[in-house]
Amino acid sequence: MRVEDKGGLREAIRGKIVEINTNNNNNKFDDQEYYYNKESHEKNKKKNKEKEVRTFYSLGTGAEKPVFVETRSDFAKAGSAPAATVMQMQFPGQKPEYGVVETRPPLAARMGYWGRDKTASTYDLVEQMNFLYVSVVKAKDLPVMDISGSLDPYVEVKVGNYKGVTKHLEKNQNPFWNSVFAFSKERLQSNLIEITVKDKDFGKDDFVGKVLFDVAEVPQRVPPDSPLAPQWYKLVDKKGQKINQGEIMLAVWMGTQADESFPEAWHSDAHSVSQHNLANTRSKVYFSPKLYYLRAHIISAQDLVPSDKGRHPDTFVKVQLGHQVRVTRPSPMKHINPEWNEELMFVASEPFDEYIVISVEDRVGPGKDEVIGRIIIPVREVPQRIETSKLPDARWFALQRPSMAEEGEKKKEAKFASRILIRLCLDSGYHVLDESTHFSSDLQPSSKHLRKPCIGILEVGILSARNLHSASPLDEQYTWEVHDPCTVITIGVFDNCHINGNHDVRDQRIGKVRIRLSTLETDKIYTHSYPLLVLSPSGLKKHGELHLAIRFTCTAWVNMMAQYSKPLLPKMHYVQPISVRHIDWLRHQAMQIVAAKLSRAEPPLRREIVEYMLDVDYHMWSLRRSKANFHRIMSLLSGISYVCRWFDGICCWKNPLTTILVHVLFLILVCYPELILPTIFLYLFVIGLWNYRFRPRVPPHMDARLSQAENTHPDELDEEFDTFPTSRPSDIVRMRYDRLRSVAGRVQTVIGDMATQGERALSILSWRDPRATAIFIIFSLIWAVFLYVTPFQVVAMLIGLYVLRHPRFRSRMPSVPVNFFKRLPARSDSLL
Repeated sequence: MRVEDKGGLREAIRGKIVEINTNNNNNKFDDQEYYYNKESHEKNKKKNKEKEVRTFYSLGTGAEKPVFVETRSDFAKAGSAPAATVMQMQFPGQKPEYGVVETRPPLAARMGYWGRDKTASTYDLVEQMNFLYVSVVKAKDLPVMDISGSLDPYVEVKVGNYKGVTKHLEKNQNPFWNSVFAFSKERLQSNLIEITVKDKDFGKDDFVGKVLFDVAEVPQRVPPDSPLAPQWYKLVDKKGQKINQGEIMLAVWMGTQADESFPEAWHSDAHSVSQHNLANTRSKVYFSPKLYYLRAHIISAQDLVPSDKGRHPDTFVKVQLGHQVRVTRPSPMKHINPEWNEELMFVASEPFDEYIVISVEDRVGPGKDEVIGRIIIPVREVPQRIETSKLPDARWFALQRPSMAEEGEKKKEAKFASRILIRLCLDSGYHVLDESTHFSSDLQPSSKHLRKPCIGILEVGILSARNLHSASPLDEQYTWEVHDPCTVITIGVFDNCHINGNHDVRDQRIGKVRIRLSTLETDKIYTHSYPLLVLSPSGLKKHGELHLAIRFTCTAWVNMMAQYSKPLLPKMHYVQPISVRHIDWLRHQAMQIVAAKLSRAEPPLRREIVEYMLDVDYHMWSLRRSKANFHRIMSLLSGISYVCRWFDGICCWKNPLTTILVHVLFLILVCYPELILPTIFLYLFVIGLWNYRFRPRVPPHMDARLSQAENTHPDELDEEFDTFPTSRPSDIVRMRYDRLRSVAGRVQTVIGDMATQGERALSILSWRDPRATAIFIIFSLIWAVFLYVTPFQVVAMLIGLYVLRHPRFRSRMPSVPVNFFKRLPARSDSLL
């Protein structure tokens, strides 16, 4: 659920989200992490309920397969955008409907519109959309309409059949609304703008006064022009005559989606949405919480006072930060001065308004623990560590009695107290991982002082969406600073199920698009339509297509090229690495914090959206993913296998001409060994230059075939989407467990074979087989003497000619070295 400008993009794409709703736009950006929530609405004539599309931007690759091209023109019919030129579908070995479609829409960036339109510099990747804006600011001296002498005014803005209404304010003759209404110019059904002030009543609302405008006389405003200043207008009655009292402050102008009023405006596409739920249709920027790793080094304690002084305490320390709880191992020293010397790590977020609760507990019996002492430390008082320099000094803290700690009483100074030695620090030199590093949209450290400089700009234009609940042009453009070229932007699309005020349902996934920035050429505009694929227990489904325009502009070439020589993560991850068992737990905690923080925004960015965008279940077991990874490995090994088959063909003289040429090259390299390395690098250069003409022209996208999602068995999908722990009946779990044992048995066999080969190699000189080791060392001595007295060129030539000998001189039996290696002992015979 998040489109982000995360630190490698997160500060430039910091794993954030943009939620888009059909026909609203937003162009607010910040250096820090943020989420965009953009929602617009199209009324469905066949259904009563209106659906909302949310698009998220969060910020794989592999060998490209041959691309098949299929001409398509149906995209030119979607929406109200100008017809696009010929479009091509490209799909690397998968079904056409799951492929990416290349399009040629008439964008300003391609048509050479720069300089003609002031919005071209920021909105040149989308079609310019024109809107009629009406800003209703306030009113004064409104006449009283009720007998009671009160007035509950609101304003109704009407253009043809479209009508927008402000909130009504009770008993207020000088109301302040400050509401903006946006009407699509293409859908204006009238040349008259009618702005009416009414009095809210139990029966029929009373007419107070109105102001009329002619659309032809409305001025045009083009950002970055200054905003149009509102003016006071006298109210008139139904006949057009001025009334004695009452004025309203208004501003009316023609603008585009680049107008700063666009994100907060009420839109004519959402005319059926109630005023209460209007906030769910507007663009929002969600700041993702800034996360830090908190390190707690529990060292020792002194003078503990257990309740039972007649026994040696079995103590351990429990540390709690919010909902995160970690426990140390029991101290090996069973007395009142225990030592633990154990580090625990947590995830903390700004603002540091939480407390660290550290309690020393005594295990007095099975499942029964007794608190000996407790301290509460505010997170804001914990020192930060930016560099990899030494940790801050450990401090002694006086332990409070549990009752005093719970009541929050201030402990007075005492002559004697139990104490605990702890080292606390906020490690701001790390990047807190809240998503998989395989497609992270942010790689920046927590500390602003250590972050990388900006290397470029990423611009994303959302042109349209097809085959959703309604097809609609969006024409919205977003911009992020880029800090690392190897970050990934993720655009997620959701169905907003809360547009009608129903907060008990979950937003439904429509699909997402993930693009790695390093696969984009600089300053090139990519316009493609991406399929929105969702894998569910019922199988793989395509829920529509999202039409995007993307451009990556580099502003610092030297810095960008230098990034390729630097590690992905901050320095702290390599100087003081965090163990894998801690990383997985910390990633889960970071995801929970981000989801909890954003769900408390208004309107909330819901947990299911955040979890989907962060791929919370990515590390869960999946037979489908396991098969996909297996086929990825086999695809890599197929290249090695191809080289081996080619070399075997050379040795077997399947193509005599090629073999003779290889002999000539081999003899030249033997006679002139100084040419070996230059020849290798020259060969690599030529291959790379030759492959340039076959370079991928489409950014890599979700590959249904690579993901093993097209023909997955329904039971495998049901297992993948099962809860953890499982909620399925015992017989199904037993069947799946047996299947897992079968798969794991094959994996176990392969791993065992690899271990066996490695152990055989190590046993050559270990005298595990005395005769084999003796044979090898005697053979090594003979070869050492032979190589010492024989020129290297002669030896290399003899070996090469022997390997390349004609098949008539070959035996079908395994060679002597292979037989010798297979006879070496391994440790497999020591296994039970």
